[in-house]
Amino acid sequence: MLVLVAERDDGSPAPDAVASREDLLAQIARGDRGAFAQFYDLTAARVFGLVRRILIDEAQSEEVTQEIFLEIWQNASHYSPAKGSAMTWVLTMTHGRAVDRIRASQSRRDRDLRVGIRDYEREYDQVAERVEISLENERVKKALEQLTELQREAITLAYYGGRTHSEIAEILHIPIGTVKTRLRDGMIRLRDAMGVTA
Repeated sequence: MLVLVAERDDGSPAPDAVASREDLLAQIARGDRGAFAQFYDLTAARVFGLVRRILIDEAQSEEVTQEIFLEIWQNASHYSPAKGSAMTWVLTMTHGRAVDRIRASQSRRDRDLRVGIRDYEREYDQVAERVEISLENERVKKALEQLTELQREAITLAYYGGRTHSEIAEILHIPIGTVKTRLRDGMIRLRDAMGVTA
């Protein structure tokens, strides 16, 4: 179908005749850049207007409009006149792209919020924290003093030295069972001395 702006006397299109949007899409599908320029001139204002109403933000609207026309250039062959007018096809694509952009933006905001919450560190008083750690260390030292020398030695090797039961047995030249007994009894006495309930 050809919509004519003007006709010559013999019925042929005048040089400034404008093809229908459907015809232009068919030409675009064949790689016709001139048809694409003409199609752009006919539809850009409506496409941008719809995107702008959905997205509000002008810069994003311009970007999405550009993406839509790139998609038209690449997918013009997918247009089927049987499914509706060229403008309906373009505006349906436009609406979908704009809504996708909103969803993507919301998804990014949600992800950034989750990351921000995860990475959020509460402000704290470093001096108070150091004092608390120091006081706790003093409590542990006093509790360790209440253990027998053998228990204190086994606990120090295990918890401050990071040694395994086998390594402690080798260092102290005692059986592993004895190491386990000293550690168990020492931890019970430590817990009682520090007032920790089981």
